[in-house]
Amino acid sequence: MDFLQLNGKRFLIFGVANKKSVAYAVAKMLTDEGAECVFVVQNETIKERAAKLFPGAAFFTCDVEKEEDIAALRVAVGEKFDSFDGLLHSIAFADYSEGMKPFHETPKRAFLQALDISCFSLVEIARAFADVLKPNASVVAISISTTRMASENYGYMAPIKAALDSSLAFLTKSFSSFSQIRFNAVAPSLLKTSASAGIPGYLDSYLFAEQAIPRKEAVQTDEAAAAAVFLLSPRSSGIAAQKIVVDAGMSTNYFDKAIIDKVVRD
Repeated sequence: MDFLQLNGKRFLIFGVANKKSVAYAVAKMLTDEGAECVFVVQNETIKERAAKLFPGAAFFTCDVEKEEDIAALRVAVGEKFDSFDGLLHSIAFADYSEGMKPFHETPKRAFLQALDISCFSLVEIARAFADVLKPNASVVAISISTTRMASENYGYMAPIKAALDSSLAFLTKSFSSFSQIRFNAVAPSLLKTSASAGIPGYLDSYLFAEQAIPRKEAVQTDEAAAAAVFLLSPRSSGIAAQKIVVDAGMSTNYFDKAIIDKVVRD
């Protein structure tokens, strides 16, 4: 039974890097449901590695920081594919090479670069592919569970993800003038991915999350991916301009007795 109605559908997937990527898990689930995935990665090095994960699938390269790359990508994809049922945006980058700084000391260059890659790229990609997305297509971005928790080791990325979340409403409204294309996001709490490994202090936060989550186990990448697959499917047609939080209840459990006892006793 094809409950999600994904069999025979085609999706454009941005952001697969390796088997730990959210984009990989999403694409794996989509292909298991009979969908076709077309992949876009940053460069040839990643392409060579990622192509081994999905033998026979079409792969393209695009550095979303470069407008000319996005334009060239649209042409290249258009030469092989005429339409898509959905698009996954799983792209984020922050330059932590100078170490973690207090938010008010965030370098302007680093902030704007991260904003360009992690947020505005969704707008540019949506604009570029607007004419090949089917009238009822679904676009899904990967966000974070909360942009209001001022985590010191996540730095300036939370405000950027907040901008990404806000963009969902404006893109949905914008596209409503000519289609029923909808924009949503999946917002997981801390995941064990290769990208997160580059964030200073991330492991400590991850271990804390495991204690703050009621089930005492962190959110798994597949759990976030499953929510994204649902949002990409026709079954989520009534959901637009929303963010689905996948945090296994962490946001309800900050006053967990075990955590309080540890803090008070220390």
